[in-house]
Amino acid sequence: MGCAALLLAGVSVIVGCRAAGTDGSTPVPQLLAFLPWLLVPTGAALLCALLARWWTGLVWGVAALGLLAWFIEPYGRISEPTGAGLADVRVLTSNMEFGRATASLVPEIRRHRPDVVFVEECAYACQATLERDFTGTYPHRQAVRAGGSRGSLILSRHPLHGTAGVPGTMGMPGAVADVRGHDVRFQLAHPVPPLPGQLGLWRRELGRLRDFAAADRRTPTVLAGDFNASQDHAAFRRVLDTGLYDAARLAGRDRTPSWPARTARVIGAQIDHVLVSPDFSARHARFLRLADTDHRALLVDLTLHQRT
Repeated sequence: MGCAALLLAGVSVIVGCRAAGTDGSTPVPQLLAFLPWLLVPTGAALLCALLARWWTGLVWGVAALGLLAWFIEPYGRISEPTGAGLADVRVLTSNMEFGRATASLVPEIRRHRPDVVFVEECAYACQATLERDFTGTYPHRQAVRAGGSRGSLILSRHPLHGTAGVPGTMGMPGAVADVRGHDVRFQLAHPVPPLPGQLGLWRRELGRLRDFAAADRRTPTVLAGDFNASQDHAAFRRVLDTGLYDAARLAGRDRTPSWPARTARVIGAQIDHVLVSPDFSARHARFLRLADTDHRALLVDLTLHQRT
């Protein structure tokens, strides 16, 4: 009975925070990223309660299991645009882990030929390599020039007009693209991770991304990158609540893990996202394994639609 009670108490704290719409304090935000995997300790607790004939524990476990099943469902409602298609846009986002995966990203860009590439943790050498190798293919770019994890880069086939981006500890450049005569906001996302001691900063930087999304709901928007958050984090759901949709969900891949890449086939969390305004539909989403990075890249095929 003691083992079951301990497991259920831990699970209940995490599920309770999810139900209350709060990310709580360490270790709750870190564990919320792996919410679906809490089915394992919950199932173990139910088995222990059954073997011990602890009926209160069985009821408790079933209730926790029901809440987990509810929250594992995709967050929010979505709707498909009804207007005519105006342009297809292929988007790739990838975290380079301090630039180490640059050599792995180059052939993937050549293979998949995205229209816009969002590159996080792309330091000086990473940016120099990508800009040199794709000078003709991606003549338009917007960057935050910095070392380590702070550097970021947007490569685009479409003309870009640079914006101030979103302020953050790590670079989050932004631009307005001319996509076949239509303005589209491109914004890279890379808030700090929810590590102990910097949860407040994590919430503030996700809040700035939310403010960006809410500031202009008329211009088609693509907000992509490493959010260091999943749909089970309240701070991330507030970004979605501005009216953005997760392209992976639109394409039926809403729970596919992107991090950590080495264990993503077994256990992981989807913290890399391409969020789009309701002007877009998504046909396909693929998570690509790159060497030398702890993130899987995300490739999505979007269609920009006319507003009705």
